[in-house]
Amino acid sequence: MSKVFVLDTEKRPLDPIHSAQARQLLRNQKAAVYRRFPFTIILKDSSPDAVVQALRLKIDPGAKFTGFSIVNDVSGEVVFAAELQHRGFAIRESLTSRRQLRRGRRARKTRYRAPRFLNRTRPSGWLAPSLKSRVENVKTWVSKFQKLARIEFISQELVRFDMQLMANPDIQGAEYQQGTLQGYETREYLLEKWGRQCAYCGIKEVPLQVEHIHPRAKGGSNSITNLALSCEKCNTKKGTKDIKDFLKKDPSKLTKILAQAKRPLADAAAVNTTRWVLFKTLKETGLPIETGSGGLTKFNRSQQKLEKTHWLDAACVGKSTPALNIKGVKPLLIKAMGHGSRQSCRTDKFGFPNRYVPRFKFVKRFQTGDIVKAVVTTGKKIGEYVGRVAVRSTGSFNISTNKGLIQGISYKVCKSIHKKDGYSYAF
Repeated sequence: MSKVFVLDTEKRPLDPIHSAQARQLLRNQKAAVYRRFPFTIILKDSSPDAVVQALRLKIDPGAKFTGFSIVNDVSGEVVFAAELQHRGFAIRESLTSRRQLRRGRRARKTRYRAPRFLNRTRPSGWLAPSLKSRVENVKTWVSKFQKLARIEFISQELVRFDMQLMANPDIQGAEYQQGTLQGYETREYLLEKWGRQCAYCGIKEVPLQVEHIHPRAKGGSNSITNLALSCEKCNTKKGTKDIKDFLKKDPSKLTKILAQAKRPLADAAAVNTTRWVLFKTLKETGLPIETGSGGLTKFNRSQQKLEKTHWLDAACVGKSTPALNIKGVKPLLIKAMGHGSRQSCRTDKFGFPNRYVPRFKFVKRFQTGDIVKAVVTTGKKIGEYVGRVAVRSTGSFNISTNKGLIQGISYKVCKSIHKKDGYSYAF
């Protein structure tokens, strides 16, 4: 696993240590557990003369996942890695559901309501809640990492896709276009857009080639809307045929490919919308910020022959990327869960109240979202369970573990190991 964070008696961050050293300190009672996720210990004896190395926090923001890597620039060691799963799309669906329910209720009213429009002004810099949550999640974790390690530098992937270069491949004055990064921006965008599979046969895990939907030989352009990915077999078979001739026996696939080619990439739009807001948020930390593009990230990852994961993408962000040492690193998987709902009652699918919601949050010192450890020694559910708890006023709780949901666990056998903070964790 990743290294363990260490704090001194004044809660100042020290150099992270190997998990074996942390176990030895805990066994010898020279330290205590300060936080479970990410695992942090606090020393019982002061160490005022300790020399702490400066670390760099690298961030690869995405629409669904954001990768974090804490890297030592001198040694190239990846000290800690994490992958954060956002809930932006879940927020969007919740807002849509709420809007539909309210609209339905209003439509059922027979009394006259004066028409309203343009009565809700939005301040400058306003972001949709689904987008703002992504920025706030990253901001929260940057703040947490600053408290647990000596973060002196931040690297952010600022430009995921260079839209201008892809729209006009003949643009002049871009140095990277003539250098070793040529083609990386377009290929990475197409891989995301077409799901890393052949557009014609759907095969995965094979080398894919950039292919013109309408061939250049018959007047097709280099525009990003005319490019797709295909395997070598399909590309050779299609040749210079027009796609309408090539797929005339499969009209459903033809319609699907033409629609996919014109559809913008929703994930890329979300990233491009929030990138500058996130950049300004990171600038508020007062630390120097290094930026890089998605093409440069892929180039660095390819040069070091690393696999495609969110935390490794983060480790490869920016020109400062050294030769990385990733031996033994297992990322912490973080999932944004939110802090519950403010609804005073639950509704059915028509928007009518049908269930009561308790006003209190805590039951027997526990609240929904706490991570607990339950040791059951009697009854049908003998065993040890660790997971996220859902409380009931009766004191009989449900625990969501890696193996599934365990129902009817008494609060008397539960012990809190991590208080609710709006996230769930796994390795």
